[in-house]
Amino acid sequence: MLAERELRELLQFVSPDPVLSVYLNTDPSAGNSDAYRLRLRNLLKGVNLPDDVAAIENYFQWEYDWSGRGVVLFSCAPQKFFRVYPLAIPVPDVVHVSDRPSVRVLADLLDSYGGYGVVLVDKQGARLFFFHLGELREQEGVVGEAVKRVKRGGASSLPGARGGVAGRTRHMEEVVERNLKEAVEFAVQFFEANRVRRILLGGSDENVAQFRSLLPKAWQSLVVGHFPMNMNAGHAEVLAKAMEIGQKAEQRREELLIEDLITRAAKNSGAVTGLEATLEAVSGDRVSTLVVAQGFQQSAYRCTNCGYLTAKIISTCPVCAGEVREIPDAVDFAISRTMRAGGDVEVIHASDQLIKAGQIGAFLRY
Repeated sequence: MLAERELRELLQFVSPDPVLSVYLNTDPSAGNSDAYRLRLRNLLKGVNLPDDVAAIENYFQWEYDWSGRGVVLFSCAPQKFFRVYPLAIPVPDVVHVSDRPSVRVLADLLDSYGGYGVVLVDKQGARLFFFHLGELREQEGVVGEAVKRVKRGGASSLPGARGGVAGRTRHMEEVVERNLKEAVEFAVQFFEANRVRRILLGGSDENVAQFRSLLPKAWQSLVVGHFPMNMNAGHAEVLAKAMEIGQKAEQRREELLIEDLITRAAKNSGAVTGLEATLEAVSGDRVSTLVVAQGFQQSAYRCTNCGYLTAKIISTCPVCAGEVREIPDAVDFAISRTMRAGGDVEVIHASDQLIKAGQIGAFLRY
């Protein structure tokens, strides 16, 4: 599981020597180890970095256990920099050479599969999971007082009684509420500790609704989906449902995000679209959320002195008259810089609206 500190290291690493980035799909449905090695050799054919190529081929020959569904590698032999991250989700086959690790694909994976908190809830407590890049890790849950039914009749109809639900007493309602409040308190601590970005809730409609209503407003806004699930469900069942509901919720969220981006950009209200305007915002560290169409790639120019970025062909920097160099993949550079500055990156998989708007845009800090 790729940790925050490891991602931060990748974002901070910039080298005077070329950095080779490799993403390889090792999903069993894509073939066996021999097929993976053949694809890897074909990917690396045009790379003129013999030490880095050898390091990566040796890793697959002697160290990789082929148990994952994807693997990400970064190598810069002169700087003795070599990092490997096996993943539980498939990745596209990509090779990239630059002065820094290429995090474009990682940004896409983190956007789609990163930082989910999953809560299974019933009347007595909750089970908590952290779903990140295809892996599911369970936290020790919280269990409150048992909810015991009494046989003396239905719910109280006295003034002030909570309910009207058959078979439920005021005492039972109070026990359930107390249990859920304790579960919410525990869950919030879990969300904060794991820097959860989105929340999925599992359980009956009634329990999920009550649990959600007790969450602080800031965390309620991060709930993106819910599903029926038994508290005794196994990890495989929870993982499959989290993947399914998470992907559906992500599609809906992307549609709303693009509508908001285009509307705000048209009103000049804290957002921009198009490569030139976006690069200007990136170079000024004004981007809170970078929005990019999947697969979009475009060259641009960057001042080596002040960092000014532009998609226009220029020979000297218009800001400081410094030397300007071409960046073959300005989108990858913008993604890396935005993440390094603490901004978010949204990779959009299918949006005609975003394509018409230039395939890239940003929500601004100011």
